[in-house]
Amino acid sequence: MYQAIGVEPIINCRGTFTIIGGSVERPEVLQAMEAAAGYFAQYDEMAAAVGQRLADITGAEWGLIASGCAAAIKHVTIACVTGGNPEKLIRVPDLTGFDKNQVIIPGYCRNAYDHAVRNVGVEIVMVDTAEEMEQAINPRTAMIYMVTGRGEDQPLSLQEMARIAKPHGIPILADSAAENLTIPNVHLEAGATVVTYSGGKALCGPQCAGIALGDKALLTSTWQASSPHHGPGRDDKIGKEEILGMLAAVEAWVTRDHEGEWQSWLEKLETISKRVEGIDTVTTSVDAPEGLNNRAPRLTIRWDPSVLHITGDQVAEDFARKPPRIAIGSGDGDGSASVNVTPSQLQPGNEQVVAERIHAILTEKREPLNDDLAAARLDVSGTWEVQVQYATSVSQHRWTLSQDGNWVSGIHETDYATIQIAGVVEGNQVKLESHMRRPGNWIPFLFGGSGTGDSLTGTIHLGEYQTATFSAQRTPAGRKGRRVTIPGGPPLAT
Repeated sequence: MYQAIGVEPIINCRGTFTIIGGSVERPEVLQAMEAAAGYFAQYDEMAAAVGQRLADITGAEWGLIASGCAAAIKHVTIACVTGGNPEKLIRVPDLTGFDKNQVIIPGYCRNAYDHAVRNVGVEIVMVDTAEEMEQAINPRTAMIYMVTGRGEDQPLSLQEMARIAKPHGIPILADSAAENLTIPNVHLEAGATVVTYSGGKALCGPQCAGIALGDKALLTSTWQASSPHHGPGRDDKIGKEEILGMLAAVEAWVTRDHEGEWQSWLEKLETISKRVEGIDTVTTSVDAPEGLNNRAPRLTIRWDPSVLHITGDQVAEDFARKPPRIAIGSGDGDGSASVNVTPSQLQPGNEQVVAERIHAILTEKREPLNDDLAAARLDVSGTWEVQVQYATSVSQHRWTLSQDGNWVSGIHETDYATIQIAGVVEGNQVKLESHMRRPGNWIPFLFGGSGTGDSLTGTIHLGEYQTATFSAQRTPAGRKGRRVTIPGGPPLAT
């Protein structure tokens, strides 16, 4: 089906990344979705029945299914801001006049997914210590958002946050998107008011679904903020098929043979590991993550790149672009190269394909790696006005660069940031890299282009944000140096 529209499928050795499809839905999920498709139901009645059923299964007070974990986070945030008042609901994200319009987030919990909180229009208040949280809490505080699995070594654990927040009646939303579901729920027991999970990760439910478990009153207001109700959550529509498919995934979770699944994953890794045994300098190891997040074993295959003449990043790039395409992790450094395999989403027979592909590329005869750089035929030192062409807009950036042989460093001024930039010139080819960071977000700018004299053109790779093109013109040098007289005292005229 994918190939019929020109898309080459991918063998997934990375795990439950959304950008390659998350997890594979279980048979029970597909059956429930197909059955749901043939009938109609009133959504409020369905939400009430599903909420009770999730409570019965998980031991939480109530449950809710949303169109993904991020949607659940957004809708819980709305509920904390509106308190279930529809007059407030239809005003979001304009929170003018709202008595609750702040969300506290510990600094170590900032991440790209807290955009779901920010989408509501709240003011984010960052804290790093218990004392700062106590000082930050005020009548405008609507909620505390945190990410589980990160705070064990932090001064602000979930338990500590609950100790501070509970006397003030402030709800805590625990984002556990990629974790295994625990019953009884460890985060609710530790003091979270609501905990959210992705449907398309460990639960192997619909990729476009997620669940929220916890306080019934808060989740009742959360459902009001969710589709099909008109308001700021209407754009996060979830179908009856996904709702019942997600419920089926939770029901299956409590009957799945988790130990058997783990053993089958280890067997797949053993197949791959055995195939690369005996290759010069190759070693293998299997490790398992601690905690509940992205819980699956992982095989790491290491080798000496000076002997096999290929790096881990080169292997991963080759696998990503040539069929059969394989998404695989990689790492290089300290004189070694490696790739790693997470088996949780490998389908029957995939391990054989992966094993043969790794064996073939590591045993292929090739020339030694050459780290020598071609001589630079361009000197890009100076100030450059850079026009960036996005899909539907143009931005003006600026580089201020200095060059030492092949190596380039300097400053990159974007629309909203001034950041460091560095790269290399080989021949008339220029490659520059900078990274724009702000709490919760990260954008790479990877410039690749060529030119002559005072002009450069090329492409910008923006990571998950796709690509853009650029054209750059070097600006004429400023005025020449001159003598400067420093006065010996205050001016006598102005």
